[in-house]
Amino acid sequence: MSKKARRRYTAEFKAEAVALVERQEYGVAEAARSLGINRSLLDRWMRKERERQSPQHDQQEGQAEELERLREENRKLRMEKEILKKAAAFFAKESN
Repeated sequence: MSKKARRRYTAEFKAEAVALVERQEYGVAEAARSLGINRSLLDRWMRKERERQSPQHDQQEGQAEELERLREENRKLRMEKEILKKAAAFFAKESN
C-alpha cells in the first residue's frame, strides 16, 4: 500500500486561484474544478486571504511584534538587575 504524495501549491498559485473567484466572478466549485483542486481547499485559501486582508490581522501582527520586543526588553532588564545585585554584593563585601 503506497501513500499518495501530497501536492504542494505555491503562494502565487493560491493567490491566482483566489483571484479567479473574487475578481473573475467564477463560482468556487467551478474554479476548483477547472484548476483540478478540491473545493474545500479553495474555500480554505479564500478564508485565509480574507483573514490576512482584515484590519484585525494587521493589528494582531503589530501586537505580536510589540510583545516580542517587550519580551526581549524584559529579558535584558532582568539580566541587568542580576548584574547589579552581584555588583552591590561584591562592593558591600569589599567595604567591610
